[in-house]
Amino acid sequence: MLSRVAENVYWLARYLERAEDTARLISVNSHLLLDFPRATRLGWATLVTITGSEDIFEKYYSEQDEASVLSFLCGDRRYSGSIISSLAAARENLRTTRDVMPRRIWEEVNQLYLTISSQVESGITSRNRDTFLNRVIRSCEAVNGMIAGTLSYTQTRTFLMLGRQIERADMTTRIIDVRSANLLPRNSDDFTPFETLQWVSVLKSLTGFQMYRQHVRLRVRGPDVLRFLLQDQRFPRAVACCFTRISRELDTLPGGANAIAAAEHCLQHLTQADVSLLASEPESLHAFIDDIQVDISQLHNQIADTWFRLVEESRVLAKLTQSQGG
Repeated sequence: MLSRVAENVYWLARYLERAEDTARLISVNSHLLLDFPRATRLGWATLVTITGSEDIFEKYYSEQDEASVLSFLCGDRRYSGSIISSLAAARENLRTTRDVMPRRIWEEVNQLYLTISSQVESGITSRNRDTFLNRVIRSCEAVNGMIAGTLSYTQTRTFLMLGRQIERADMTTRIIDVRSANLLPRNSDDFTPFETLQWVSVLKSLTGFQMYRQHVRLRVRGPDVLRFLLQDQRFPRAVACCFTRISRELDTLPGGANAIAAAEHCLQHLTQADVSLLASEPESLHAFIDDIQVDISQLHNQIADTWFRLVEESRVLAKLTQSQGG
């Protein structure tokens, strides 16, 4: 498989997963706000923090209110992680790899992008927000279903799975980090009755509430939620499950020894952690999540160095040729 095609397919999956996860995050946050009293300081700023985009947000917006955050995360093309930017990038990566993908996938992604672009131009408001977000989520789910049901088990599928799992693990750790530590001030008794809602929102952000109740069968508690989302091997959005699936996919590719070692290091680092202790020490949990995100970044770099390096080398060569007038 050509390095260029492999890289484009990998990023296609990452951008689609990013768009879907961002839509889910916004949807859950908007519904969560309805359950909290207006006197609370719970709001929209945490969504910007989760995406790690505070600097670029502050560059273009002066207030972290609902309208600004929605505009930024849903329809701002200046931010590469917005839903519209993610879908535009996914569409472009798919356009250049249409010969290795089922036609129906291109049609679904293209139609989704055109529909969402039209809605963004009209403006995202509290009235049409749910319709907008649900369309993104359902279409991304439809694409994943088409991939599962119509794409052959080739290297194309392998790089799609790698991209999806890397992005999913990254988003899960971001949500855990910010939601568990910063969503509610721990020194205020006024928030104690709403602690369960906080942890339920973490689960729902990752569509894990029902599976948590089935697997854990306990009331929603912080340590149990953290253990489920970090170390569970059965829930698809749990970080350990993502790393396990990445290792399996990497094992089918040639020359992937370094990438497999990086994935196994990620999984070992994760499964050996004492989650109960981390849950009792927010600063330790934050440091641990930072370490896991570094692991994810290093795993991505290993994948890129192993299979996408030729793409970058060809770009450098092309620039050198142009600069020399060749």
